[in-house]
Amino acid sequence: MAMRRGLLSKILKVVLLLALTFVGVSLVVVWQIGAWNLVFPSQHHDTVAPAIPLDMQSPAVLVFSKTNSFRHKDGIAGGTKALQSIAENEQWGMLHTENGAVFNETDLARFDAVVFLNVSGDVLSDAQEADFQSWVQAGGGWLGIHSAGDDSHSEWQWYNDNFIGATFTAHIMSPQFQSATVVMENQAHPILSGMPDTWQHEEEWYSWEQSPRVKGFTILASVDESSYNPVQKFMDYERDLRMGDHPVVWANCVGDGRSVYAAMGHQAESFEQPVFLRLIVNALSWLISAEACPFLPTPYDNVITSVSKAGISPSGN
Repeated sequence: MAMRRGLLSKILKVVLLLALTFVGVSLVVVWQIGAWNLVFPSQHHDTVAPAIPLDMQSPAVLVFSKTNSFRHKDGIAGGTKALQSIAENEQWGMLHTENGAVFNETDLARFDAVVFLNVSGDVLSDAQEADFQSWVQAGGGWLGIHSAGDDSHSEWQWYNDNFIGATFTAHIMSPQFQSATVVMENQAHPILSGMPDTWQHEEEWYSWEQSPRVKGFTILASVDESSYNPVQKFMDYERDLRMGDHPVVWANCVGDGRSVYAAMGHQAESFEQPVFLRLIVNALSWLISAEACPFLPTPYDNVITSVSKAGISPSGN
């Protein structure tokens, strides 16, 4: 009997050790893939602002990449590197931070544009949100990249109404990253200056419940749904993510300010894509510009949804 008890005790210890090892490895994996705050949600709001260099060049860009939800660590690293290079080439000042306390009236006045580089989750306090909203409406410019347009910002209604204009549904899965054809619209818009009519881009493509076009946003580029598989697959689950009208880059006027959102930017490699880099440079130049915010809407019945070998095909044609 004593031998059996001893054997049972050893078995239980081994099982416990294996269970603890599994939990430990699982937590490491969760951390590595950036999903820690999905499992353990955070609402941490910073209270002490970072120091801003007194000799920062003007115009200046604030790059913000705080994540209280999923963290796109590769996209943040690649995007930060690309934006630093852009700022140097354009002779702009730039500050990169993950400290939300910089969103105060005094510090925001030092910047001409703010980039939400794969920001996710509830990252700003009510007071910080209010100061940022006032700054944008008074003439500031906002560029949102990739997860800046996902559902982790759903509780900030002003943000969704003025920057995104649509409710995020999901992104493709299995495969998660697919190359697709991006089709430019409103080519007369300064953001599309010097860019091709179509280009190929590999991305974790997002979908929304409806196009922000119907809310009056200026659509600058759409993804051709016939050029990739717009479906989310996970084990036996499958969800069709087709939108028909599927924008991936759009702009909006917010009071005296302006905004641009680009759905690309999950991977670091996105920021090595020459056309995407040109889009970012053009977008920031437009956001920094003191000119009036122009609207160049495309009639809804001429929305481009597919590209044939013969050329670009508008919907219904």
